[in-house]
Amino acid sequence: MSKTTNKARFRQTSLIAIVLLFVLILAGGVVRSSGSGMGCPDWPKCFGRYIPPTDASELPADYKQAYVAKRAAKNQRFAKTLDVFGYNELANRIRQDKSILVPEEFNAARTWTEYINRLVGALSGVFLLLAAVFSFSYGADNKWIPILSIVNLVVIIFQAWLGSIVVSTNLVDWIVTVHMLLALVILGLTIYTYHLAKVHGKPYINTKPLIKIIAVAAVLLSVLQITFGTEVREKIDEVADHYQGVYREQWVEKAGQIFSTHRDMALLVVVFNVMLYALIRRNFNRHSVQQQLMSFIFLMIVLQIGVGIALSYWALPPVAQASHIVLASLVFGAQFYLLLNFTRSVKYTEVRK
Repeated sequence: MSKTTNKARFRQTSLIAIVLLFVLILAGGVVRSSGSGMGCPDWPKCFGRYIPPTDASELPADYKQAYVAKRAAKNQRFAKTLDVFGYNELANRIRQDKSILVPEEFNAARTWTEYINRLVGALSGVFLLLAAVFSFSYGADNKWIPILSIVNLVVIIFQAWLGSIVVSTNLVDWIVTVHMLLALVILGLTIYTYHLAKVHGKPYINTKPLIKIIAVAAVLLSVLQITFGTEVREKIDEVADHYQGVYREQWVEKAGQIFSTHRDMALLVVVFNVMLYALIRRNFNRHSVQQQLMSFIFLMIVLQIGVGIALSYWALPPVAQASHIVLASLVFGAQFYLLLNFTRSVKYTEVRK
């Protein structure tokens, strides 16, 4: 197999992986908004099967006790790990959390929701693994493509483990936020290596410094906004637990200052993206990739604002929750790719003879 063929396959598998990562973020949002995280109490199988059951009659009589015991053992191991790194208070919270001893009732819809999420995750992993294999065809041209592809695989493995901890421990603290930020890291690394491969051998684009500065600020604001949004979700979960799932229309009101910060930050996001849009309209023609990306970003932001309003005034409908996170991820991905199209390295993108 020629190096040129492997290079083409790297770009193809990376592009497919990027699409699958957005689908995975959507699937994860559906799992979280529907409370399906424990739909499959074990891993990698689901109720000990490669294809999960559709009815409780297909499960063994003692399945609740068996999986509660496994979950408790996993949490104890995680608590010991936290002790090693000095997080003794959090470790003790996990040890004393009696809610993990309450068995989950079998729910076919939640089981299959979580199972589909796992299938999308596994498929994403396969394509990222293939991309890492094909990335070595670029080793002689740019060593960062294979290096970052391998780093991405390591982050993915850690992310998968952290995801199981998020569900198993019932934590609504910083671990959930870290889990979301790691998803953005994986997405960003995949987009970055794909971009490096795509622009190889193309001429350098000389972009004005002001545009780059505004673009960097827009990306950072999006990451910050997603972080606040994740913390809002954590606070909402606390309120929902307090009200035992009822009085849904009051959850947003009781979320407190973090919700107000998230809402106000949205205005700042809009302002910076309007500035960036104006600069791009002035400096790039309408058929350029920069203008096309910016138009897409603006559309996603408008949709994101609409979904945010629906979440605020319509008692957090689950479909809006899942849409909100995937739209935020699309904004981040498009902004990051746009930024990369402003910051090509002269050394790397010089036209080859």
